Amino acid sequence: MNNRPLLFTLLIAGMSFGTAWAIRGQFGHEQGAAWAAGIGGLSIVLLSKRADWYAKAFQLSLASAIGWGIGGIISYGKVVGYARGLDFGNVYYGLAMLFVIGGLFGLIGGGLFGLTLASSRSKPVNWPQLLTEMVAGAVLFYYFLIEEMGWLMTPPRSEAWAACFGIVIALFWHMIRYRQYAAIRVAIMAGFGGGFGFAFGNFLQVMGNSSGIKFNFWNVMEYSIGFFGGIGMAYGTFTSKWETGETDSQKSAMITPVLLLALIIPLVVWDQSFGAERLVEIFKSADPLADSAAVTTSVQWISFLLATTFGAYWLYYYLKPANPFSELSAKNLHRYFLTYFGLYISFSILITGAFMSLYRIEQYLYIINFVVIAFLVRKSAPIFSDRGLNMSRWAVNLFFTLAFLAILTALAISSHEELKGAQLRFE
Repeated sequence: MNNRPLLFTLLIAGMSFGTAWAIRGQFGHEQGAAWAAGIGGLSIVLLSKRADWYAKAFQLSLASAIGWGIGGIISYGKVVGYARGLDFGNVYYGLAMLFVIGGLFGLIGGGLFGLTLASSRSKPVNWPQLLTEMVAGAVLFYYFLIEEMGWLMTPPRSEAWAACFGIVIALFWHMIRYRQYAAIRVAIMAGFGGGFGFAFGNFLQVMGNSSGIKFNFWNVMEYSIGFFGGIGMAYGTFTSKWETGETDSQKSAMITPVLLLALIIPLVVWDQSFGAERLVEIFKSADPLADSAAVTTSVQWISFLLATTFGAYWLYYYLKPANPFSELSAKNLHRYFLTYFGLYISFSILITGAFMSLYRIEQYLYIINFVVIAFLVRKSAPIFSDRGLNMSRWAVNLFFTLAFLAILTALAISSHEELKGAQLRFE
């Protein structure tokens, strides 16, 4: 089999997800992850070249946003610090737990994305039932693992990872019961990608910081999560069997996804990120001679107007009164994708003050990535295959991944003296 078209497609998906997730580093939390994953999920839809997937592009983008966004509740600052230490046990623990955390991001995001791909009017997913099971799983497993067993990953920080673990168990229980095997494959691949990307990205961050090169290596770690997570989710998608669905969209079913993606998520990011006190400090650092208060006011208004204008335009475009059914074309979805992505980059440039100086060079790398993605996303010609579920191979891959993390641990601890921000889990 000629794998070059698949590899090309995976590269674009990885770049889309990676760039968006790197931007997420400026905003953090659930809303930042949701925006990034919404972009990443939509890139896979565009790369698929399938009209039946275009028809539910916004539902797929929202499923990706919600799934990866849920992982945003997990606290991982101290876990990153464990991997900055000097002894093998703490550093390996840090990398292994980042593999778990990144895996939880991908398992939930990939699972919901896969279920949305599988859902159709004739065979719909029972979303209320699934939501109930996921909430119950989160509560039960958090109580059992944290309150009863006391299995703390990152004390004294939040242990929300346990709730996400419960969500994963409930999600897989649902997929297994309803034989959603393609969705399971997408979840597993996204989980592997996200987990490896987080652990490997932190290794790159440690090596970068110890090199003395002045660069935002935290952003390198964020890019790695998205890049490998996006590759994993795309690989699971393009190597699974999917039934052909409807090619027309019900406008009534688009209202909530478009509203949440195009308006609510950007406004929540704006509300939670563009506070005056934070912006004044950023702009003072970028240019001590600038009128930071005036720049702050301008940035707040510009970002707010960008978000509301974008949201209002696309809400009107997709939901204006007309036929209750419509076909979403590659052309208009491509325009939406680029403007949605571009808005996120604009928010990042505004909030970092990168428009005032070149001190945040990674912000301009986002633009380069964006231009490359915009050009290549239309050039893909994906080849679908059905590689099924191969539990034994996945178990072997997991073993080798954990062994590889041990090698990275040995390299990391031999490369530097004690780094700022290092943490100890075990004395």
